Formats: sequence, C-alpha cells, structure tokens
Amino acid sequence: MSSYPLLDAFLTMLWFFLWILWLFLIFWVLLDIFRSHNIGGWGKAGWILLVVFLPLIGVLIYVAVHGQDMADRMGGGTAEGEASYGTTTSSELSQLADLHDRGVISDEEYAAGKEKILH
Repeated sequence: MSSYPLLDAFLTMLWFFLWILWLFLIFWVLLDIFRSHNIGGWGKAGWILLVVFLPLIGVLIYVAVHGQDMADRMGGGTAEGEASYGTTTSSELSQLADLHDRGVISDEEYAAGKEKILH
C-alpha cells in the first residue's frame, strides 16, 4: 500500500502545472513590457517593479490596462506586430514575383511593387 493517495498525486500535479502556467504568464508580461513601444523608459521600469515585487496585482493590472495592445502585438493586428510576426521583405518579393509570373500583374505593376517593397 502506498502512503501517497492517488488524489494527492493528482493535486500535486495540478498545482505544479498551475505554477508553471503562472511563471509563463509572468515572463510573457515581462517580455511584452520590453516589446511595447508606447511605454517610456520610466513606465517600463515601474511596470517591471510592480510585476516583480507584487506579481499577482502587477500582472492583473498590466493585462487589464494593456491587454488589447498585447493581443495586437501577438496577433499582428498592428504594423509593429506584423513586423515581428508577419511577412518579411523576401517573402513579399516572392509573392510579388509569383503574381508576375502567373500574369496577374503587369511588368509596370511588378516594378512599382518591387520598388515599394525595397524602399
């Protein structure tokens, strides 16, 4: 007979995975603070201090205040998100060349699009 019941093992695993999830959330918020371009240096320092020293309150307040900005940066809803997660110059050029090769766009449109992407 085991002195550690199955329910206790389940609860231990549950708490362990919740703790790992909590650490991921804290790191995600800290990374988002550093990635945010609309928060100044002192603002970032304040948020970091709040998240590090009062993590539960800091994370909840940060997500409440900047939750939509976080979603935009993660999902590519803004130009900033698209720059970090979206298409690159080489893939844009590849798509443009594919359209030109298939005859969807003319030589002039291809040249104009290429110029726009490269500059």
